[in-house]
Amino acid sequence: MMFDTAALQNRSKELFPGVVVAGMTAITAQWLADHYATPAMLLALLLGIALSFLGEEGKTVPGIGFSARTLLRLGIALLGARISFELTAQLGLPIVSLIVGAVFATIGFGLLIGRFFGAKWRFSLLTAGSVAICGASAALAIAAILPKDERSEQRLLFTVMGVTVLSTIAMIFYPVIVNVLDLSDLAAGVFLGGTIHDVAQVVGAGFSVSESVGDTATLVKLIRVSMLAPVVIIAALVIRSFATPDEGGERPPIIPSFVVGFLVLATLNSLGFIPAAVSDLMSQASRWLLLTAIAAVGMKTNLKQVLAVGGSAIALIIVQTIFIATVILSGVYFLT
Repeated sequence: MMFDTAALQNRSKELFPGVVVAGMTAITAQWLADHYATPAMLLALLLGIALSFLGEEGKTVPGIGFSARTLLRLGIALLGARISFELTAQLGLPIVSLIVGAVFATIGFGLLIGRFFGAKWRFSLLTAGSVAICGASAALAIAAILPKDERSEQRLLFTVMGVTVLSTIAMIFYPVIVNVLDLSDLAAGVFLGGTIHDVAQVVGAGFSVSESVGDTATLVKLIRVSMLAPVVIIAALVIRSFATPDEGGERPPIIPSFVVGFLVLATLNSLGFIPAAVSDLMSQASRWLLLTAIAAVGMKTNLKQVLAVGGSAIALIIVQTIFIATVILSGVYFLT
């Protein structure tokens, strides 16, 4: 089967303006983050919202949509190159079990209490999954398999903003808790890596305590990131079993293609088939793709819609965050 070169060129020309705008927004966000010690994801989101008019009409609309959808999935798939299952052996089965158990417990808890905050299952799953696994990246992945409705992007943007802000607060205050409780290096690393939402903030918090704590926290966080694939697969299977057109249109595929890519790369990296330099390159590419995607998602909505989610939604994310911190801290005291 031959490629239609003309159609490909036309499609590229159609997407180019929007992709460039989203990419430049991501670069600007990263530059600001490097100079003003602010999370790049949050800046990309806010800059995207400020440029939301570009996602409403004009030549940039197709490329912004492509960035928010296709580049997002590619970025999540490339996250798999960061995972090495061999590293988990360094922590031991009890610690790994604590981390995995905390992830599923937080998601279950989030779904259970969501109704008390006036949240439906989609928003509860989105927030609980992002809190339990890896913040904004998990929110983007879970949103990709949820049935879509008119409020899908609104819920996603609110969740990304919420977990990113909470991650930044945790990065500042959790090391203080570590010192007050006089936790050992192992306990401190497990606590920081097992509770802070985003990878960058985990690294910042961990290495602010010590190099040993930073290494352990990063490893624990990567174990949480590796939970992204099984959680998304399970969620997709459950959603397919009961989602109806009235709840948001087409059901998600049994195993989303980006999850397959994530698992393939994680397996190859664990088996040593991906050189360290290539793994690092894929990791950086993933980060930039996700940053570009979140900027594009921001361009497809506006701040009023995001803030309209309400105070109860903020409370829900905070309670979920407190829950996973309590579970991990209790486990750390018991196991170390």
